[in-house]
Amino acid sequence: MLLAVPAEQLESERRVALIPDAVKKLVKAGLTVQIETNAGLRAGYSDANYEEAGASIVADRSALISGADLVLRVRKPGGQDVDLLKSGAVHVSYLDPYNEGPLVDQLAAKGVTSISMEMIPRTTRAQKMDALSSQANLAGYVMVLLAANKLDRILPMMMTPAGTLSPAKVFVIGAGVAGLQAIATAKRLGAKVEAFDTRPVVAEQVRSLGAKFLEIDLGETGQTKDGYAVQLTDEQLERQRLGMREAISQSDIVITTAQVFGRAAPRIVTADMVAAMKPGGVIVDMAVDSGGNVEGSAPDQVVDINGVSIIGVSNLPAEVAKDASQMYAANLVNLVTEYWDAEAKQFNIDLEDDILKGCVITHGGSLINDAIIARRAEG
Repeated sequence: MLLAVPAEQLESERRVALIPDAVKKLVKAGLTVQIETNAGLRAGYSDANYEEAGASIVADRSALISGADLVLRVRKPGGQDVDLLKSGAVHVSYLDPYNEGPLVDQLAAKGVTSISMEMIPRTTRAQKMDALSSQANLAGYVMVLLAANKLDRILPMMMTPAGTLSPAKVFVIGAGVAGLQAIATAKRLGAKVEAFDTRPVVAEQVRSLGAKFLEIDLGETGQTKDGYAVQLTDEQLERQRLGMREAISQSDIVITTAQVFGRAAPRIVTADMVAAMKPGGVIVDMAVDSGGNVEGSAPDQVVDINGVSIIGVSNLPAEVAKDASQMYAANLVNLVTEYWDAEAKQFNIDLEDDILKGCVITHGGSLINDAIIARRAEG
């Protein structure tokens, strides 16, 4: 079986789907691996590194994709790349299938079996393949560093002959994987940290990291079977905003991580909250690429509003591309080897398997994913 890794074409995407160590594992398992010329360069890996690991380097992108039985990449493919795929090929990447209807239909029409890494179930068995979690961990870390670099003061308390500097106050909104990593990173840097999440069940996790959990009575809330926060009603969102306004006004750094999978991000930090922050304050909006949690944030820009800096980076893991590629490659290797039959030399698609049932989007010329079909039915 021929496995291909094309170079990412989005300018802001520095990650690569496989690193040389991952290539070694797949070659050892019996796959033939081809990498497009310079595919790993921006993540810190040369073509020579891949050749040493057992891969072949291919300069002709069209030939690479059209000849592949299995294509691994980070970002969703463009229409031209989909046209190159052969019928029966397996394509694995982020696909954003809830919002990319035409792309999903094109993959189905080509007879491609497409696997969306966002749709890997959050189960114990699938944990080693969970790219959303592995990349969110890095995003949480990066957000704190970006904020600390922009802030006009240090994060830890410092006692000097000239006086004592009090610790910076960091407020993290959302205590999922990214939020918990942001809390842990801010605490390691010496900040005083407070956090809020609509799911009371995570309060103990927040406290275990040494942060204070902000209690706001929102009424009935909870989380989905996959661990995501349930979307709030308009009334609950307003109660949340009122409860958070005071915490935001006293914070030096605010980090927002609230996302609703497959839908636009909730707007939870309004203009009046931004105005309540002290000049010099910093806000980092993790959800800027899906609509934004913060009023006034903009993708890949630092917006200044009355002295408050709002940082919006649409691809946070790519800021640490080498480690992000290592983690994503590990997720892919775990996925491929889980379903690779070394004797038959084929990638098995068992649609009754609980993991594949959740993440396979198209197969055999049709859209087969129940969640995407249900969303389309909703209109």
